[in-house]
Formats: sequence, C-alpha cells, structure tokens
Amino acid sequence: MHRPKGVLMPPLVIDVRNAEDPRDVVHRAVQALSEGKIVAFPTETVYGFGARALDAAAVQRLLEVKGRADGNPFALAIRGAQEFLDYAPDASPLGERLARRCWPGPVTLVVDASHRDSVVTRLPESVRRVVSPEKTVGLRVPGHAMVLDVLRMIAGPVALTSANRSGEPDAITAQEIVGSLGNEIDLILDDGPCRYGQPSSVVRVNGDKYEILREGAVPEPTLRRLAGTMVLFVCTGNTCRSPMAEGLFRKMAAARLGCGPEALEEHGWAVMSAGVAAMTGGRASESAAAVMSRMGIDVRAHEAQPVTEALVRYADHIFTMTASHRQALVMQWPDAAERTTTLCLDGSDVSDPIGGPLEQYQQCAEQIQRELVSRLNRLGL
Repeated sequence: MHRPKGVLMPPLVIDVRNAEDPRDVVHRAVQALSEGKIVAFPTETVYGFGARALDAAAVQRLLEVKGRADGNPFALAIRGAQEFLDYAPDASPLGERLARRCWPGPVTLVVDASHRDSVVTRLPESVRRVVSPEKTVGLRVPGHAMVLDVLRMIAGPVALTSANRSGEPDAITAQEIVGSLGNEIDLILDDGPCRYGQPSSVVRVNGDKYEILREGAVPEPTLRRLAGTMVLFVCTGNTCRSPMAEGLFRKMAAARLGCGPEALEEHGWAVMSAGVAAMTGGRASESAAAVMSRMGIDVRAHEAQPVTEALVRYADHIFTMTASHRQALVMQWPDAAERTTTLCLDGSDVSDPIGGPLEQYQQCAEQIQRELVSRLNRLGL
C-alpha cells in the first residue's frame, strides 16, 4: 500500500544491528522496493534513498522527495563489477579496471550509456531522463553487505541518491533521516553511523582518461593508483622465477619510459609477483638474487606472498611461468581467464631452476628476459 498523498505517516524503522534474522530485513526491503516504496539504506559512505529503477512512478516520487533539479541525475546501484559491461558495453579498459578494483566500495563511476545494448536503454523513458539525461550514467556498487543482498534479490538496478533534500547536509545516521524526511520515506534501515561519513567519490571515465567530478571518500592519490595498469607474475613459491620476472620487468619498463624503477607507479604501472603455493615472507633464493645482481637488479628485499583474490582482481595482466600455474589460477578465479596467460608467447613453460647450479638460474633469467621483450611490446611500452 502506498501512503496517501498529503497524509504524513511515520516510517517503519528497522534496527539492523539488533535484527533477529538479517535475511528477514533483506526480504522486507526487497518487498518494499517491489511495491514501489522508497527505502533509506545504510551504505559505507552516507545513507541513501533507493527506488526500483524499473518503476517509473517510484522514481518520480523519489525525485519529488529529493527535490532535485534537472540535470543532476540519480546514480544506479548495481550488483557488482560483473554487470558493468551490461550498462556500458563499449567501456574502455580503464573503466573496466576501475570497476573491478573499486567495487564494492565508495566510488561512483560515470560512463557513457548511449550504446544501444546498454541496460539503461531498457529503463522507462521517464527514468532515463532522471538517471541519464546526458547519455551518461553514474554506477555504484555500495560496500554494504545488506544493500548488496537486496540488489542481488531484486529485478533490475536501484535508483540511488543521498538521503537528504538537495542542498542539505548528507545523513550519516538513520535518526537524521527520521528528523528531516522520515514521514516521506516508507522504510528506513538503521545500521548506525556510516563508516566514512562522506559521500562517494564520483569519477567520470572517458576512454583512457578519467576526471574526478566530486572528491569524496577515496582521495585523488588513491584513485590515481587504482587507475594504473598492474602486472602480476606468478610461479610456485614466489622465490625464484616470478621475483626475477618482476625485477626484470621493472628494469626494462622503466628504461622504456625513461624513468627509474621506483618511479613506475607515477607513470601508471604497478608490478608484483606471487606464488600459487608460496609461504608469506619467504626471501628470493640465493641463486636467483645472485643472478639478478649480475643483471643490475636487487631482489634481496623481496618477500614472497601467495596469490590472493585481491591480487587477481586488481591485476590487468597475469603472466604465469607455466601452463599448470595458469590452470590453477583460472580454476579458482574463472573471471580472470582473459587476463591470465603464460609468460611465454608460444605457451611453453619457463624452466624451473630450483636446486640447480647457478648457470641454470642464469638461463632461466635469460629466457624470462627474452619473453618480456615481446610482452612489453604488446603492452605498448
């Protein structure tokens, strides 16, 4: 039941922190949205108002409650980075990279939504005018577990805006919503103060360039790092082949960019290595360090680390030393298949020198160096 127009009714406020069954709270929020109601959600940034984007009447009511002027669109909350290309089919690698690295989290990405296959084109016309008046759309995946559960259960995206009237301070507690707009909202999920207490950072992506439209929870230096290209080398124990590949790549890439290896990140490149069976904190093998030293590279400070979900998600290019390493990664993280390949262009393995004489390590390093020449060319370096 919609509340009668002009009749003020107190909202239903659910204390999420003391709910007996969080799943019941999620179902109630999904039901409210499905019935065309407005729900106030906690997020990691500030509280937000949400309405089902497929419901033109609900979005219109949200627009009236918000009091938002034309040309200041609502964002769309979506399930995750895996849906990014559904809304921006021709997005650039930079856009995909930021979506993969920033979500779920306090970043709204503004991207082109004019492609005929964009999900935005399937929204009601009146809703498109609200979320995409200039043929772009702001996409957000809030970093809040309950909101994500709601998004996974509801059909289509949610039109999302901060829980305040336009021009007024953002709400960081449910009590602030109750005191200002509570009678115009149907359901408020109270999860205490928001973690950041400031709005999301809004980033416009246009091809291989980005522009910060609003500084928010994620500072500019962090966004700059997130926008850079990350290369990950993977072997077994992360004490021999992959640290050598990392060191060689740093030296060779820096030479091509005309900078020192320590300045690669300033030029938009991050380089790391890991192992599918690595023990955290292990050092590079003595023989690997000796061979690298001969080649003007110091890997003595290297600390081994295992491959993790975060590393795989952040990496744009994952080069494995063997086909079996690639198979192990792809089996665990299928979404990374297109970004994961063997270092050797022909699919052969980089020979493992472990336990062999120093000459074997030297041959391994030279094999890696030869393959890196081709890889650097393909990466445009």
